[in-house]
Amino acid sequence: MSLDHASAKPHERLAAHLEAEMGAVDQLIRERMASRHAPRIPEVTAHLIDAGGKRIRPMLTLAAANLCGYKGEGHIKLAATVEFIHTATLLHDDVVDESNQRRGRPTANLLWDNKSSVLVGDYLFARAFQLMVEPQNLDVLEILSNAAATIAEGEVLQMTAAMDITTSEDTYMQVIRGKTAALFQAATEAGAVLAGRSDADREALAQYGDALGVSFQTVDALLDWGGASGAMGKNTGDDFRERKMTLPVIRAIAKADATEREFWARTIGRGDQGEGDLEQAFAILTSHGALEETRVEALRFADHAKTSLAGLPDHPLRDMMRDLADYVVARIA
Repeated sequence: MSLDHASAKPHERLAAHLEAEMGAVDQLIRERMASRHAPRIPEVTAHLIDAGGKRIRPMLTLAAANLCGYKGEGHIKLAATVEFIHTATLLHDDVVDESNQRRGRPTANLLWDNKSSVLVGDYLFARAFQLMVEPQNLDVLEILSNAAATIAEGEVLQMTAAMDITTSEDTYMQVIRGKTAALFQAATEAGAVLAGRSDADREALAQYGDALGVSFQTVDALLDWGGASGAMGKNTGDDFRERKMTLPVIRAIAKADATEREFWARTIGRGDQGEGDLEQAFAILTSHGALEETRVEALRFADHAKTSLAGLPDHPLRDMMRDLADYVVARIA
């Protein structure tokens, strides 16, 4: 999901405020993605890193550390760590999902091959662990290593839950926390811990990152069905065609009668989709209020992200982080 959908862009304000530090992060990323012996590694990595991602996750690490009064340079290494983990997961995801486009460009697995994408992703995970050790903070190491494990677990869970119409909402929440929220949470919490803030501040920033990530992914699921307006477009229903169990579908299945349940078993469970099925799926979701319920959930998590920041220092970065939560849900508000 793009963040380029409103006139005010909090991530651009964050980037401007943190410009010098993000420059240092970018320099460190390019230094550490190098390999003397395997030129394929920087080739593949550069293809993805140069594709123009927003770098939201490393910016949140820097923002959290600065908000908490950190004065050292360790947050630069942690921000690069977070970006390496994110890039590694994207390389792996594109192989698992058999994707052919990422950020408007051909995926690495399409330009090179699946083996290169998987192995370079593994290399970036290893580089991330090297970097996260360097600040010599065991609490930070625990946060980021736990996040890496949660992300990997979430990917496996998503694979096993896909196409299974018995997938529960609890399982779905575990998937999106692993897929998205875990790294957001680690990015913000690590900044607070590195700055030596209280447990309360650490928990507040962890809650912010988690809620922001869940809101982000929930909005993504809703936009696949046309957003708050439910306007059907040419890209509407990609998740349906790929037989993904997202929150609107899970909510609709929970309220389904026998006929509707057979519809979902056929289209999602068995992958037997034909003309008119997307429109019927949309009608079922609408009739059960599943799209509106998903919208409400996304807004609820965005509100929780904002309220989590209430006890933190009054600072322009806190305002930008609050605005970012609003921005994530701007298209569905």
